[in-house]
Amino acid sequence: MAYTVASIDPARDHLQLRWLNPTTGQPYGTFTELRERLRKEGRTLLFATNSGIYAPGLKPLGLHVEQGRPLVPLNNARSGGNFALLPNGVFWISGHRAGVTETQAFRRLGFTPDYATQSGPLLVQNGTIHPEFRKSGTSFKVRSGVGLCQDGQVRFVISSGPVNFYSFAAFFRDTLHCPDALYLDGSISAYATPAVNTQLVAFAGLWFVSN
Repeated sequence: MAYTVASIDPARDHLQLRWLNPTTGQPYGTFTELRERLRKEGRTLLFATNSGIYAPGLKPLGLHVEQGRPLVPLNNARSGGNFALLPNGVFWISGHRAGVTETQAFRRLGFTPDYATQSGPLLVQNGTIHPEFRKSGTSFKVRSGVGLCQDGQVRFVISSGPVNFYSFAAFFRDTLHCPDALYLDGSISAYATPAVNTQLVAFAGLWFVSN
């Protein structure tokens, strides 16, 4: 299986998260819309990808924090789809620090990061693949995720084709050397760079880097 990998240095790159376009008050509908908004702010989009699982109305299903403001609270659901396949977790950015933290451990930290997405399941936690994943798993889909790797880099990954959870998690652990990684979403997952603009059907939040 081939994967698209975006490596981001939280000590250098300005990684942010957005959900609603301030011009329309609605969720960003395309990468082009985000790119145009950033252009009006005097910035250029370098990379973007959808942030995670969403609820009806294109609302993030779990915690969503922008510029230190929680727009959606932490979700403690224990049933209902991949999001609640526990353990799940939170990917967060605070200053030049980044983390992938299990949901209840994040709650106990008692702090509000600059940016955060809650999703699930955790693909890898402390170097261990999620206990519910099996090499023989028969659910094959395009998948996206984010990991914090041993070299300090944040890596967003999208598979080029259908893959099961175990293989996707193993790619983070064994190839990218990310001891902690979080599943973001499935078949709708896409990304944009200055040279590539894959289109999304719908999403509720975009992680992006700009200059």
